[in-house]
Amino acid sequence: MSDHQPGLRQLLIADAIRHRQLLGLHAIGPGIKLWVGMLAPRFAPVLLHRLAHRFHRGPLAPLAKMFSLINFLFFGIEIAVASRIGPGLFFPHTQGTVIGAFTIGENAVIYQGVTVGAKDLDFTYDAAHRPCIGDNVLLGAGAKVLGGIVLGNSVTVAANAVLLSSVPDNVVVGGIPAKILKSRNVE
Repeated sequence: MSDHQPGLRQLLIADAIRHRQLLGLHAIGPGIKLWVGMLAPRFAPVLLHRLAHRFHRGPLAPLAKMFSLINFLFFGIEIAVASRIGPGLFFPHTQGTVIGAFTIGENAVIYQGVTVGAKDLDFTYDAAHRPCIGDNVLLGAGAKVLGGIVLGNSVTVAANAVLLSSVPDNVVVGGIPAKILKSRNVE
């Protein structure tokens, strides 16, 4: 993920486009359909996180906590307001998901029951203790990604895997503890 973070509007547009692509819907047009789509149970948690992250520093920090709490109460997902998450975030389901990554790149797909965060009690919130996740990553249902590790681009973490060490680009990992199961040839 690059150091430049797009603005809130650009992130939400990219998220909405990605959702519609993954759900097999037609291109986004102006009007009410876009706004109704933002209230869908797969998109609303993304919207709430984007708002929480936007307001987490500065005088509106209490709003960030409110958005985060709404996400937890209504969708069963806990996302740290400080997590920097690139455009195209998609949650097919949200219940029981905990996201405390330092960064997550573009076009991440995160299934239910996933935990991404520190291995131990950590309130410093830095890359030495929390995962940095690349672009186009899929985290399967129940996967655990813990510690100050780096996941490369185009990584798939299998369902219920426990990943405790860094992995390169273009691999599938699985097991407890997770190991590389397959490398993808990319041309």
